Amino acid sequence: MNNVYLNRTKNAQAISNLKDRISKETFFDFDIVLENENVRLKPLTVTDRDQLSKFALDQDIWAYFALKMTDVRSVTNYIEDALLQRESRLRYTFLIEDPSTSTLLGSTAFGNFSKNDSRIEFGWSWLGKQFQGTGINSQVKFLLLSFAFDILNLERVEAKTDVLNIRARKALTKIGMVEEGILRSHTLMPDGRRRDTIYYSMLRNEWPLIAEKIFKDFVFRCSASKHSFRDCR
Repeated sequence: MNNVYLNRTKNAQAISNLKDRISKETFFDFDIVLENENVRLKPLTVTDRDQLSKFALDQDIWAYFALKMTDVRSVTNYIEDALLQRESRLRYTFLIEDPSTSTLLGSTAFGNFSKNDSRIEFGWSWLGKQFQGTGINSQVKFLLLSFAFDILNLERVEAKTDVLNIRARKALTKIGMVEEGILRSHTLMPDGRRRDTIYYSMLRNEWPLIAEKIFKDFVFRCSASKHSFRDCR
């Protein structure tokens, strides 16, 4: 296990030690935990099915999602797909929880990773209704951005959302993401609607100023242990 505790005054040696173990070539092979005093992101596993099922019937959560959890079977499909995507090194799904109580708050993920292009997307994010508007989303995005830029040394982090999802769009601009453009009729939604998708991004050379300006008092902690895909199902 390797731990890094950071605020915006970075511990260069701690970052260097973790980078010796985790890189953009290998991070899918590790069980990565990102946390601070407010939130913890931990890898999704099959043992999380019961916790996730509590959110399945709250359809307001899934209004803008291309994939939905609506019953126990769809929760199982959600988990199986997430584990397969990780094993295929395409998407890495985290659960979001309260670090003091281990209460499940929601989920988020890295995906659409391109090693050659040194870029990754964050998204597939949702929070239980009672946790929305509490500042948790900004804490989560800070942890993801810190890992992508400070540990993986990526050049670009991107995100996309439904053009109708005004709340998500405001949240992305609030953390310094730059609106890039709209892809029309981009995604088929479960209700048959053709979604217009809007893209946002942040670049590596933009991150230091954004981190200092927007996330100055935020703290980043990362731990990692080697993962066994054989044991994950």
